[in-house]
Amino acid sequence: MTIKTLILGAASLALLTACGGGDTATVNNSANDAASTASKAAAPATRRDIRVVGSSTVYPFSTKVAQEFKNKTGQNVVVESTGSGGGHKLFCDGIGEGQVDVTNSSRRQKKSEFELCQSNGVEEIIEVKIGFDGIVLGNALDAPSMNMTLKEIYMALAKEVPTSDTDCTMQPNPYKVWSEISPNLPNTTIETFGPPPTSGTRDAFVEIAMEGGAKQVECMAALRKSDKKEFGRLAHTIREDGYWIDGGENDNAIVSTLVNTPTAIGVFGYSFLEQNTDKIKGAVIGGVAPTFENIAEGDYKVSRSLYFYLKKAHVGETPGLQDFALEFTSEAAAGPGGYLEEIGLVPLPDAERAKVRSDVENLTAYSQ
Repeated sequence: MTIKTLILGAASLALLTACGGGDTATVNNSANDAASTASKAAAPATRRDIRVVGSSTVYPFSTKVAQEFKNKTGQNVVVESTGSGGGHKLFCDGIGEGQVDVTNSSRRQKKSEFELCQSNGVEEIIEVKIGFDGIVLGNALDAPSMNMTLKEIYMALAKEVPTSDTDCTMQPNPYKVWSEISPNLPNTTIETFGPPPTSGTRDAFVEIAMEGGAKQVECMAALRKSDKKEFGRLAHTIREDGYWIDGGENDNAIVSTLVNTPTAIGVFGYSFLEQNTDKIKGAVIGGVAPTFENIAEGDYKVSRSLYFYLKKAHVGETPGLQDFALEFTSEAAAGPGGYLEEIGLVPLPDAERAKVRSDVENLTAYSQ
């Protein structure tokens, strides 16, 4: 797992020096416990800096807000990309000095994560939905264009697939080439680079795309009615035979891989497509292209909400924490035409944005 850390302000100069200098420090680690250790080791001695961890998808938006907030207030903000799962673990570790203030997430906090927070004393949490993002299957500009259905995605990437539409005798996924699934797909190897299990993008992909595709298989739809747990297991389990490659938490690394491997497909958030249209293109899914307008209108079905979570107990203890959250939910940032839209965030509807803003102003804690 790669932890990308953007450190804003002169107060963090010592940490930058320790990491080799520059605006971005990168630490490689593959275990959540090690990520927790690294985060705590980097924690400031006093509660001067706002500390943010979590989703690689939300990372570009959060760092942009941090930059704008720093420019306006002089307040230092440290943003780390640990993946949604790693972020929730760090966030739920406790309250007080040395603990993080905010976690970004490209999915809603799980019940188990909420309960972990409660058991560790993180009892009042403000849930903040900031906008929408699409999940894109993309490839290099000079690679064959992809036009696929959710069913074809499921059949290409599931660990086990049915023998036929009407026979749910499961078999290890036999497909090696896209055209084996449909003659409308290119005759190239199913080489897919995607996020690891700790990623919220991975969670959303299996829940929306893989499960959505499984429902389009006749016998799998019947299985869902008779045995929902087994259906979920089969629909959510990605193949492990080398045709899906965990690409780490760094979506930019996946983009680089696609450029260098024209036959490969990548799975990542829409914002990364928006920022790299000179290098990659998105697949059409179910007849709909992954565009800002299609995601905003709800026509592009492989999309999800983006969040951050705020510790109420840290407001008043970490200088500027609530103001940072208010900046994130401001019209200038997350509204239509805001600076986050410029880097790929799809804004919430007016009424929902107003509610989110009110929750931050009033520090309204949520419950599962």
